[in-house]
Amino acid sequence: MTTRTLFMTLGVTFIASAAMAQAPQTPTPDPTVNQRLENQKDRIQAGNKDDQLTKAEATRLRADDAAIHAQEKVYRQANDGKLTTGEKQQLNRELNRNSRQIYRARHNDRKPKA
Repeated sequence: MTTRTLFMTLGVTFIASAAMAQAPQTPTPDPTVNQRLENQKDRIQAGNKDDQLTKAEATRLRADDAAIHAQEKVYRQANDGKLTTGEKQQLNRELNRNSRQIYRARHNDRKPKA
């Protein structure tokens, strides 16, 4: 391979990589309340399967998720099926709190009674 061919190949590669780096990337949309609730439900089930959650912990976490879902339904019924920005923020704060509780319950070294 000649030096000229080598520099041409490197130049084309550099230009192509620079163009790809500047390509607009589509932002990933925020997960909906229901998607987050489903993810948390899966995490609770995984905690049960792995014996990381006691029955009481799992029951409390499921009840918290059910309360968030019920609140979402109330908000949607009041606004023709839509959530306002403030309602989304409130539900996300509650989902974040419950997500932390799931993590802590799964990592607190309590074992279910056999």
